[in-house]
Amino acid sequence: MRTRRNKQRPLSAVFDSRMHHRMLHRLHAAPFAVLLTLSSPLLFAQPYPTKPVRIVAPYPPGSSADIIGRIYAPRLADTLGKQFVVDNRSGASGNIAAEIVARAAPDGYTLLILNTSIVASQPLYKNLPFDIARDFQSVAMLGIAAYVLTVNQNVPVKTVQELVALAKVRNGKMIYASTGIGGGLHLTMELLMMQTGMRMLHVPYKGTAFAVPDLIGGQVETMFGSAPAMSPHIKSGRIRALGITSLKRSAALPDIPTIAEAGVPGFESVSFTAFAVPTGTPRGVIATLNTAVNNAARAVDTITALGNQSTEASPMTPEVTTAYIRDEVVKWKKVVAVAGVKGE
Repeated sequence: MRTRRNKQRPLSAVFDSRMHHRMLHRLHAAPFAVLLTLSSPLLFAQPYPTKPVRIVAPYPPGSSADIIGRIYAPRLADTLGKQFVVDNRSGASGNIAAEIVARAAPDGYTLLILNTSIVASQPLYKNLPFDIARDFQSVAMLGIAAYVLTVNQNVPVKTVQELVALAKVRNGKMIYASTGIGGGLHLTMELLMMQTGMRMLHVPYKGTAFAVPDLIGGQVETMFGSAPAMSPHIKSGRIRALGITSLKRSAALPDIPTIAEAGVPGFESVSFTAFAVPTGTPRGVIATLNTAVNNAARAVDTITALGNQSTEASPMTPEVTTAYIRDEVVKWKKVVAVAGVKGE
């Protein structure tokens, strides 16, 4: 009886069969793999924020930047579901706070309240450990405020043009105050002197609380100040307002002309307040913050709270905010160079 021998399959056939099964498996798995790849950002991306966010304020409690930061902080917390905590780190014209944020992780959990004074002071310091354009990304504009030009009641002028004429007659002997060398109030006066050709003697103070009493008392003759700080003294008649530094009149002081309309065409110097984050912060995080800030800025209670600080809510995209700040950097760099201002 013949024994039937089993035929062995050639090795090449076994190989082809295995390859065939593997290909079929991959083809069946492909749609799931594609779906997983497309959805992976949604499946694995961390929501923002997942913990409290730190807002670094460059000036002490009660300062304009601090107050504006505290106006927005609870509104952002309500919208995004996590605390936004203001951390005051004052000193060096705001540069201490800026350095802290520049060195922070670029994850959206450390925000800087960036304002005019920090930007304007950049050209004054040659060895800063950070650069505004390189180390920060703009998030959103929080608000814009004008300064008001004032004189004490003993100065015999009632208009900007009369002040300019008197300063030229006194040939640099008139005294003006500011809240510090290289600050927004100092450089605003330097800008006005550049555009009018007048010269005055600068006396820097440690803050508005020290400068205003000397303005009222006649130790200094003129100064720029914020509308909230100057309005009570203007309304009481202890000092006289000559002009507003914005291109349109202030809602807080509607009877005071702009300096541009009072005889210095094109003059503008405003105090802006914005949020910035370290460079490298994810675009999605910046977009989330920008939307939350802009929604808060459009709310009636925010507009009212900012208005009490003579500040206008100014919703902007990150790109528009960046362009605005870039223009400010160029502007104040020129003023510092022309005026020869040196940092302390």
